[in-house]
Amino acid sequence: MITRSLFALAAPGALALALCLPVAAEAQGRSGPAVRAPAAAVPATRRPVTFAAEAPSAGGVLVLPLAAEGDLAGRAVTLQTAEREAVGRALTAAKFSYEAGETLNLRGLGAWDAILVVGLGETPEAKAWQSSGAVAGRALRDEAGGLTVLAGGLPAQAAAEFAIGLGLGEYRSDFHQAKARERTPTGPVTVVTDQAAAAEALFRPRGEALVEAMAWARDVSNEPANKLYPETFVERAGAALAGVPGVSIEVLDVPAMERLGMGAILGVGQGSARPPRMLILRYRGAGAPAAPVVLAGKGITFDTGGISIKPSTNMGNMKMDMSGAASVTGALMALAKSGAPVNVVAVAALAENMPDGRSIRPADVLTAMNGKTIEIVSTDAEGRLVLADALSWIDANLQPAAVVDVATLTGAVRVALSDDYAGLFSRHDALADQLAAAGETVGEPLWRLPLHPSYGADISSTIADLKNGGGEGAGAGTGAHFIGEFISPDIPWAHLDIAGVAYGAANDTKPAGSAGYSVRLLERFVRDFQP
Repeated sequence: MITRSLFALAAPGALALALCLPVAAEAQGRSGPAVRAPAAAVPATRRPVTFAAEAPSAGGVLVLPLAAEGDLAGRAVTLQTAEREAVGRALTAAKFSYEAGETLNLRGLGAWDAILVVGLGETPEAKAWQSSGAVAGRALRDEAGGLTVLAGGLPAQAAAEFAIGLGLGEYRSDFHQAKARERTPTGPVTVVTDQAAAAEALFRPRGEALVEAMAWARDVSNEPANKLYPETFVERAGAALAGVPGVSIEVLDVPAMERLGMGAILGVGQGSARPPRMLILRYRGAGAPAAPVVLAGKGITFDTGGISIKPSTNMGNMKMDMSGAASVTGALMALAKSGAPVNVVAVAALAENMPDGRSIRPADVLTAMNGKTIEIVSTDAEGRLVLADALSWIDANLQPAAVVDVATLTGAVRVALSDDYAGLFSRHDALADQLAAAGETVGEPLWRLPLHPSYGADISSTIADLKNGGGEGAGAGTGAHFIGEFISPDIPWAHLDIAGVAYGAANDTKPAGSAGYSVRLLERFVRDFQP
């Protein structure tokens, strides 16, 4: 049999591991040795951050965030007059425009290894300060020495957000390369500001926890499927949240899901030697309301498409099909580790979608936990199936103030919105407005798309209650409509389709791979949530 992994609060503020045993391959009707995770990748070492009223002695890299030409004279007082004048001449020669994220890297000036000028934009705000910090962090991630950020004259929030951005930007996805084991530890970050105490209070613990949670979500999304699968996702989440006050973790294994009638997620996972899991994370901070905000994430740790197999080109990218589960887990992690006064539950529906003699087939009929039957049109429309049981469980067991599910659900949303927006679907305008506002604040924008009544007809079935796909039309919309069938209409619910934004090529703020998209959005949304 499959052993059940259960993490529970042994005492207030303590997270204890009650049971976490190997899962045997025979659990899915096979014989053979237990499937276990290989050794974890080498974790990246983040630079420690301090805030100070005065700059340390010259050395390492100096970072100059500037919004306009006139900022140089006041902010670069640490520099010698000749150095400051040289920087000014270089900015003029380069026709530096001070746009957010623009950089100019200068070397050979005074005792500094380098001086990096970073534009903040003409009217900087929180997301610009953070994104400019991320650009600087990525540009300087290979610098072994310390970083000194001259933030004098900036608001305390600007200094804190820039420091958060530095932490996000220094993230590395090359943790399986041999050189990762030989990398020299990086030096600290000193943020020099006349509001050091206020900036530090804004950065710690919230900003620090957010950087850590983003790195965790990116790590698991970037991991290959031979190292990250349902069981190991659970183990990593438990390890990351161990000892965090207010957190409890429950894991449903195959027997538990069978008893609950979760035929949808079990159907998706039955073709894999690695059985599915339903991970339920709870965090309630001091003074939090009774009704939780619930975040549900699609967690397909690898998606071949099943019997409806995908083309081989770029199939390797399907290791990221659990990005929704990574994001909701990361958001809860950020909130819990910062001690936020919120009540939040994250549910990760975890399975591997593989072709096998036991896999589900097109035309099969599955029964979800809420009793609804589903005709399978395509086994590659599996994310909505695992979320069907996740939302059914939420509906039956929680009394949520709101439910938001997050999924790399459809290629159709990328066709509609490219990689500029995630798709937002909701039956509840007030909830949609709060999510859109949170996305705008953190720089993870959402574009609301319709849930037209005709989508119901598109997914109607002649043999079952509904089918898991519908025609050639609005694929993102019919997918969202399907998921909405498994949560009560009176519960405020929204669906975020992040398939176009979760994963991609390198840019100025991140390496190739996971963007950790929606961790910051959900963290902000839950903090600001109004019923």
